[in-house]
Amino acid sequence: MTTHSTRERPHARGVYEAALRAPGHGLWASHPGGRRPLPLDLWLGGLAPGDEALVDGCAGPTLDVGCGPGRITAALARRGVRALGIDIAAGAVALARRAGAAAMCLDVFGPVPGSGHWREIVLADGNIGIGGDPARLLRRAAELLAAGGRILVEVDGPGRPTECYWTTLETAALASAPFRWAAVGVDGIDPLAAEAGLTVTEVRQRASRYVTCLEPVQSAGTAGTAVAGTP
Repeated sequence: MTTHSTRERPHARGVYEAALRAPGHGLWASHPGGRRPLPLDLWLGGLAPGDEALVDGCAGPTLDVGCGPGRITAALARRGVRALGIDIAAGAVALARRAGAAAMCLDVFGPVPGSGHWREIVLADGNIGIGGDPARLLRRAAELLAAGGRILVEVDGPGRPTECYWTTLETAALASAPFRWAAVGVDGIDPLAAEAGLTVTEVRQRASRYVTCLEPVQSAGTAGTAVAGTP
């Protein structure tokens, strides 16, 4: 792999877009704890096992944050659900549109259309890690919600500690500048939700994936957390 000084390295979105153009060459995330391959084939394909835990929970209007090539947003559109995907990678947005999704090149922390009117907000594929501060991301998502709305957050399985760390994206030829990311397990989402004025009302398990449903505390009332799915 070609190496460069941190100052010369491309932004992570450039490395990500390069990998989307040549998925057969692979994409990895590297951080102090190790290096892992990222599932480009899953992101570029149709609905993956476990995606129904997200898609079935959306009646719309739905905002898919970090939509990537748009498989979730496009699936919702095929079901007649009004949905918009947003992503900072223009190449990913182009692929999402090609797949039939409505998508825009936007940062969730900047201006977003329909602020305060989204019935569901989706954070799939580990996107709870965006920005490296999950509580801040959840607070921002809560600002975008309509009254009575909810946030569907895919998290890691039990035993995964909450971590915020520096990481890089790598292909065989490129390595990005470091950027902040985070990981959250199903055991750790409750305190993060509480920091954002949210509560976990449901946990769905499908195909070894976990999706948590978060609602503003004033909307959720005294309802307890329901667990649905198969082991």
